[in-house]
Amino acid sequence: MTVWKRWFNWWPKRPAAEETNDPAMKYLIVGLGNPGAKYDGTRHNIGFEVIDYLGAQKDVVFESSRHAWVGRFKHRGRTFILVKPTTYMNLSGQAVRYWMQKEKIQPANLLVILDDLNLAFGQVRLKTKGSPGGHNGLKDIEATLKTNQYARLRLGIGEQYRKGQQIDFVLGKWTPTEEKDLSKIIEHAAKGVLQFGSIGPARTMNSINMDVLNPPPPKAPKPPKKAADPKDTPQPPTAPPSDQSE
Repeated sequence: MTVWKRWFNWWPKRPAAEETNDPAMKYLIVGLGNPGAKYDGTRHNIGFEVIDYLGAQKDVVFESSRHAWVGRFKHRGRTFILVKPTTYMNLSGQAVRYWMQKEKIQPANLLVILDDLNLAFGQVRLKTKGSPGGHNGLKDIEATLKTNQYARLRLGIGEQYRKGQQIDFVLGKWTPTEEKDLSKIIEHAAKGVLQFGSIGPARTMNSINMDVLNPPPPKAPKPPKKAADPKDTPQPPTAPPSDQSE
């Protein structure tokens, strides 16, 4: 063996990028919904739709695994693990707890995407903690994790239903009018997911929390500073002419 080969074999090798496993750089993104074709295209499954959109944008291959369909991709040095629970909505906590433990995900790196009756259709709200707000999926996650200290991305579906028809409404299909605007909401939510992992929740809330269908007007650019006029610049007082008469 040559001296060069001995030196090369002795020199410590840097681990490949895919071998790194820093929990701080991993994010678990859970879209809530119900499995099965009969639930496709329902309001309650908008969390699934955001996950599917992200998966299509990032060429993710989902695999059927324990409690969920799971896929992953990298973005700006972070690993995003996409999860669609197969436990049905009321048992979503099982999938969340299992994949948090398996992937060693910190609670601060968990984001749950869900539908929200208390927000008008088109409104998007990211919060870093809070109550379930009547959502059965969040109730089970909070009961299973024994904490509500995790981020959730709430997507408004409105409350256009008669008394006693809440279940039929959330499990109902989108109307043709809603379907026309749905892609804007899903795209906006997906943008929020990427920002959550890359710039943090605080900055993401500033840019993502809005009514997607009625966004605020863009801020007007600041007018350029006016160049100072030399005439407006105070001049130092001139000394009086000296008296040179004899």
